[in-house]
Amino acid sequence: MQEVHARQALTPEGWVSDLRLTIDGGRISRISHGSAQGARSVDLLLPAPVNVHSHAFQRAMAGLTETRGPDPSDSFWTWRRLMYRFLDRLTPDHVEAIAALVFMEMQEAGYGAVAEFHYLHHDIGGAPYDNPAEMAGRIVAAARDTGIGLTLLPVLYMQGGCDGRALEGGQRRFGCDRDLFTRLHADSAALLADGSRDHAIGVAPHSLRAVPPDALTLARDLCPKGPVHMHLAEQVAEVEEVEAHLGARPVSWLLDNADVTPDWCLIHCTQMTGEETAGLAATGAVAGLCPITESSLGDGIFNGTAFQQAGGRYAVGSDSNIHIALWEELATLDYSQRLRDRSRAAMATAERSTGRVLFESVAQGGAQAAGRSSGRLEEGRFADLLAVSTGNEFLCRRTGDAVLDSLMFTGRGRACVTDVWSAGRHMVQNGRHVHRDRIVTAYLDVAKQLGQEI
Repeated sequence: MQEVHARQALTPEGWVSDLRLTIDGGRISRISHGSAQGARSVDLLLPAPVNVHSHAFQRAMAGLTETRGPDPSDSFWTWRRLMYRFLDRLTPDHVEAIAALVFMEMQEAGYGAVAEFHYLHHDIGGAPYDNPAEMAGRIVAAARDTGIGLTLLPVLYMQGGCDGRALEGGQRRFGCDRDLFTRLHADSAALLADGSRDHAIGVAPHSLRAVPPDALTLARDLCPKGPVHMHLAEQVAEVEEVEAHLGARPVSWLLDNADVTPDWCLIHCTQMTGEETAGLAATGAVAGLCPITESSLGDGIFNGTAFQQAGGRYAVGSDSNIHIALWEELATLDYSQRLRDRSRAAMATAERSTGRVLFESVAQGGAQAAGRSSGRLEEGRFADLLAVSTGNEFLCRRTGDAVLDSLMFTGRGRACVTDVWSAGRHMVQNGRHVHRDRIVTAYLDVAKQLGQEI
């Protein structure tokens, strides 16, 4: 049992002072007021959000894809080819060390859990390991080592494009037919069943390009209660390919041909019409946004203001993990709306500031998308907690909505995070993960093995 005392905290009822929170069995067992002897005292307490979309292994590529190739129209698709070349070098040991670093960095940034969109299944060349869930096991091991909450999303990847072409190159490490994926998913679920009580399984049909329409039902059959995550409408070329082969734009096709419910999370959705935006919002599904990666890859701008006005739910993730920074994801999302519309405080409402709207939305949307009982400081939910120091030159002892705005828009949010708990596991203390030195040393050894060129 642990106790935390916060001078101020954001609860479902709004801002409160002098909050006392008790953690028991990984959950918030009691919320009251007043300090307690032996309690951990913090300035500001918030629910720690879920990082809703991650490809952990891509962290080792960060900083190595910023040169321009011979084609002046360098794009997502050239980055993708470089990523496939990088895949040809990764072993299970590499992946575990990289994932541990990523999960540690997420917690130090303020995330309490992650939904890992896991598609690196097979050995170099594409042959399955003797244990099809070998790589999934390495993701689970890294999550246990770092103490982060985990929703594992094994990815179904069956073809190289909407025309059904065979997988080639690095894609072969992703590919599964129905029988192999069924076994892989079951073995992954068994790994999680033997571990932390807050670790869960979902499923991820990769995209409309990589999964034929008649196979979408397989994903739902394997995980009837969700969560179901899927890339959707990220790039213009993807929209054109889907429209050419399926007769409709990706979002429109999915809404017309699948039972999209609130346990779905559609990733990116940066290429949507106004009608598609309203239609997706009406399903109650979560839009999984990755503003830093979407900026890096030139994906486009999500229809954030329209989606929010239509009652849409959204969350954020670090995707390629080029820069794991919760507060900067939120600021980048809002700035994208301002730049497009030439506006100010684009996502704010009359009642709540920009920072308050964005933070509460992603905390609750991320919990929904991960199928995780978190996202609010509320009795019975997992104790995914984020503590922030306000006694510095960035936050200046501010209170209420102003402190969230300052966290996001001074660009110093990460430097202010003091503590993070994941289902009651107190993994970040005084701004550092408790296993930081060991995890960084192991990662640097992997980086040396991989070399500095892709």
